[in-house]
Amino acid sequence: MAVLETLNVVTRIEQPKRLSDRAHKLAGMGLGGEFGRQMVNAEINLADHMDHIPEGISEEMKYALAVNLIAETAPLRILPGELIIGSSTYREAPFHRTPIHNGGSTSHLTLGFDKVLKLGYKGLREEIKNRLSRPGLDAKGIDLLNSMLVCLDAAAVWYKRYNDKLKELISQTSGKEQKDYEKVLVNIQNIPENPPESFYEAVQSLWFMYGFQRLCGNWPGIGRIDMILGRYLEQDLMQEKITLDEAREILAHFWIKGTEWIGVNENPGSGDAQHYQNIVLAGVDPQGHPVVNEVTYLVLDIVEELHISDFPVAVRINKDTPKKLLRRIAEVQRMGGGIVSVYNEEVVINALTGFGFPLEVARSFANDGCWEVLIPGKTAFSYYPFDVLEILQTVIGLSDPISPIPEFTSFEDLYQAFIHALCGRLEEINKQIDNAFSDGHPATLISMFIDDCIEKGRGYFDRGARYTFTAPHAGGMADVCNSLLAIKKLVYDDNQLSFNQLIEILRSDWEDQEPFRRQIRNRISFYGNDEREADEMMGRLFNDYTDLVWKIPERNGVFRPAGISTFGREIIWRNHRKASAHGFKAGDLLATNFSPTPGTDVNGPTAVVKSYCKMDFQRLPNGGTLELKIHPSCIKGEEGLESMISLLKGFVELGGFYMNIDVIDSDILKDAQKHPDKYPNLAVRISGWSARFNTLSKEWQDMIIQRTQQFV
Repeated sequence: MAVLETLNVVTRIEQPKRLSDRAHKLAGMGLGGEFGRQMVNAEINLADHMDHIPEGISEEMKYALAVNLIAETAPLRILPGELIIGSSTYREAPFHRTPIHNGGSTSHLTLGFDKVLKLGYKGLREEIKNRLSRPGLDAKGIDLLNSMLVCLDAAAVWYKRYNDKLKELISQTSGKEQKDYEKVLVNIQNIPENPPESFYEAVQSLWFMYGFQRLCGNWPGIGRIDMILGRYLEQDLMQEKITLDEAREILAHFWIKGTEWIGVNENPGSGDAQHYQNIVLAGVDPQGHPVVNEVTYLVLDIVEELHISDFPVAVRINKDTPKKLLRRIAEVQRMGGGIVSVYNEEVVINALTGFGFPLEVARSFANDGCWEVLIPGKTAFSYYPFDVLEILQTVIGLSDPISPIPEFTSFEDLYQAFIHALCGRLEEINKQIDNAFSDGHPATLISMFIDDCIEKGRGYFDRGARYTFTAPHAGGMADVCNSLLAIKKLVYDDNQLSFNQLIEILRSDWEDQEPFRRQIRNRISFYGNDEREADEMMGRLFNDYTDLVWKIPERNGVFRPAGISTFGREIIWRNHRKASAHGFKAGDLLATNFSPTPGTDVNGPTAVVKSYCKMDFQRLPNGGTLELKIHPSCIKGEEGLESMISLLKGFVELGGFYMNIDVIDSDILKDAQKHPDKYPNLAVRISGWSARFNTLSKEWQDMIIQRTQQFV
């Protein structure tokens, strides 16, 4: 089924066709898994190529030599009519391994592509050599920088192979196909060795740099692509060297390259697009000037038409965002797939400056490949997830069914016992992350694109980056809030039963208590309904959690910004979670990220947004996302579009942090679960990424299906 046909089956919304038939054919090949199925294993052993290498060679240099072998041996692919070339063809890479080296690779970061694009590989090489010429490097630093030079030489080898392959294809073809190859060949003569001089060169150079990282197994985010490419397009348009239609076609071919790993993994479980290829659009630049440009809109055009979900897009919006952009966001969002999400830029920037970052640095924020906030090209990033619901359930006596039930004479006693246990867990986490990024695998290729690694002579996993983040991330916040609220009301406010009686019921997993369980679910208004009591409970929980994290914002060189997330871990966590006081049984799938518990948010999406936005997100520098699943029938026509725009504006005005809207009918998801062949490109939002629904395991599909279906 064609891309546009799949979209129309799901959303029934027609759209213009701006891209060529060739672009649609290439996209169909990628989305259909044709490229992924062509990938091969790297049948090369590094040791067999090291007979001439002296004993005692460093791990960094071994990695660099493996990168060189990858560049020399990876299969090449250039397709007729393809405007952007360079393919990641070794199967180890999409499985998060470094081919040939057989070691780990790196993700959850955004590299400094903007800087390296401006320098070209030649400028980056000069920077490394300049640092080698100056004093202050120890033997380890000298070795790292020499390894970087080997990696740059490897990138040049990969480029030359493609250059030679194009010349070979030109000699073997004629007519239009030959002219297409000649056009691509001319475009790559200057880059990536030198800074690009045109939009076409810039797009290809960015892909060469990004694609080589992917070929070697790394999964970086791209970051602020409109800020990176916008000036090149503006210059070309002013000089009438290109039209918007031509620029859109070129950028679409970049997007199509992002589908190359589809089909390589037959059982991905959590989706076949979880490679952290994140894109950030719009907002302001470090000086506070608006970034919105033609590239911003071209990206949204391409996502709307091709529905490629492999590059999740986050748009930075604020109170001054043009109505035109808000409208385009809403138009693309209502096509479904959850591909386009939004940050409330001003709240994020204020959270980062409050955490201690200079304003210009904070304004440059992007994400790590999901939606956790970082400073691109400057940050070594990781996060530490933990289940807050498990802590509460241990405190109230559910973890050990034969131990005595604890006594709490008041709700305040219970709550303080929980906070004490949460404090203890965070103390344990802080001890574990004190030495983060001090003993990791070689990441020479990554380190070249991260500020200060060259100057310090230290790699990404050796404290080379300017900023080192390991963010505590609490999961299950909505379920803890709702459990606390239910206990407070049932036991301490209404005296409906004793604490002991409630715990015995929970220990029995609601056995013979179905009417009582349903009563709780139906009569208590939980978080996500814009109800004062529930939202005050969440506010208290949120503030106490962030207070505890803020006690140690930085220690031992590691920044520790608070975050809230699950990223699908609610699927795994249900194995240790017990029955919950808010009416759920052991093993039920509960809340995702900072969204309400499924089925408890019954007052519509506006109420959900209002509850979420009552939190002071300047206390949560690493973020917490809200997911909304909206029925397609609600957003039809101009009235439906205005409703979505109003939702976006309200999110900004009320002070939210990050929101994703997925427009999909739960009945279609259920049908797709039974008949996957009918929906080959049905994309849905998972968490920090989107993926094709039929590549999810049943557990992950069920998690998406059971999210509350909202009607605007």
